[in-house]
Formats: sequence, C-alpha cells, structure tokens
Amino acid sequence: MKRTISVLVEKDAGGLARIISLLTRRRFQIESITIGQCERKYYERIIIVLTNQKDGSDHASQLTKQLRKLLHVVNVEDITYIPSIHRELLLIKIQINVIERVEIFNIAKIFRFKIIEVTNSTIILEVTADNGKIAALQKILEKYKILQLVRTGEIALTRESSVDINSLREFPESEINDYQNYRENIDDLFQTEFITKF
Repeated sequence: MKRTISVLVEKDAGGLARIISLLTRRRFQIESITIGQCERKYYERIIIVLTNQKDGSDHASQLTKQLRKLLHVVNVEDITYIPSIHRELLLIKIQINVIERVEIFNIAKIFRFKIIEVTNSTIILEVTADNGKIAALQKILEKYKILQLVRTGEIALTRESSVDINSLREFPESEINDYQNYRENIDDLFQTEFITKF
C-alpha cells in the first residue's frame, strides 16, 4: 500500500541532501518525492510517497521516526489516513494525424485536460489530477505515438472538512496520538517560533 508523508523543513542547502541520504541509506521504496515553497517564508514542504513492502513491515512509520531526528526538520506527518487532496501534473507530447487529433480532442472533453499546443503532426497535453486519473489517461493514450512524457511527483494538502476514500480506511492505532499531537502543536510552533524571527 502507498503511504504519503508530509515534511515541513527549514530552508537549508543541505536539508534535502540529508533526507535523500536517509532514503537511500535505509532503502525505502520511494514512488515520488517533491519539494517546494509553502505558506511560510523560511520553510519548505516535502511530500514523499512510498510503498510499504509485502513483508508486512511498516516502512512509513520507520521513515517518519527517522525524519523527525534530522536537523532542520520541523514536523513530519503521515497523511495517508487523513482527509486530504492529492494532485500530480502530467505533460505529454504525442505524434498525431488528422483523425487522431479529433480523437484526442474528444478524450479531452471527458478527462478535462488542457491542450497546450497543436501542430500539423503533434499535440501537447497538460493534465492535473490525482494519480488514479493520470494513470487511467496514460493507459488510454498508449495506442498513440508518445514522443515525450514527464510526470511530477505527488503534492498533497490535508482537508479541513469532509472525508475522502483514504480517510475512510482504518487509521492505525499507533498513529492516532501522533496526529492529534501534530494538530495541537503545529499552531503553537508557528506562533512562538515565527514571532521571534519577525
């Protein structure tokens, strides 16, 4: 099963290198890792998607504990079972003829993706969706000649209301306290730590 971990880190040149070093040293099976700006000026958010092994070991829990020990890591949260929004971006360039162009325009209406560029022989598509929808679209487009394809890693934010499919699964008992503590302490952390910086 895939697990999604959100990591809040201070901006630091060696911070990402330490995290990558941890991931490779411990041989975690990573599906994607993204890093970018977040809501705080001196901080970045990293989203790590990893796959637990079939041997039953909980690699997500191990990774969460290891990340919390690293310098400049402010907070780590396993958001797999928390109501959240997950998105990826796919850019794909396809070689087409006139008939295939019409077919792809029809597919665009169903999947609601953007057509960025059209020439006599190629078309470039931009798709922003959850990984299930992107995987389904990739499967459909396999019959066309794909010239180039690039897919970003997953990004995610927790929801403040409602539920989603992942959150309806049983939340591991060992992680309930971690999540409750995170929600109680993160606001206090920002209120005290950021006041001292400004």
